[in-house]
Amino acid sequence: MNSEVSTSNAKLIYILYLVGIIIGITGLVGVIMAYINRGDGPDWLDTHYQFQIRTFWIGLLYMVLGSLLLVYIIGYFIWLFWLIWLIVRCVKGMKQLDKGEAVTNPTSWMFG
Repeated sequence: MNSEVSTSNAKLIYILYLVGIIIGITGLVGVIMAYINRGDGPDWLDTHYQFQIRTFWIGLLYMVLGSLLLVYIIGYFIWLFWLIWLIVRCVKGMKQLDKGEAVTNPTSWMFG
């Protein structure tokens, strides 16, 4: 696959995650695209797909945990953390992608 097309796909996935804040289903579309494109590009690009896949699953965990704890108010703080966490991960990932760099720590639970 052409590296430019792969880079565009990775950027689209980050954008889908950000749009998913408003329209939740786009995050699911993004993770499916990340699974499909993983392994098709150079190694540095695969770190972005790994980072995106982990972003989806860890984010889902935060959302479920926040939902369960809404009764105790802390759930709202977990949701707020998730929102900031998602935006920072996506912006940081897109910045590294634009530079043609690998994600520094694609297995990180925090910001990579």
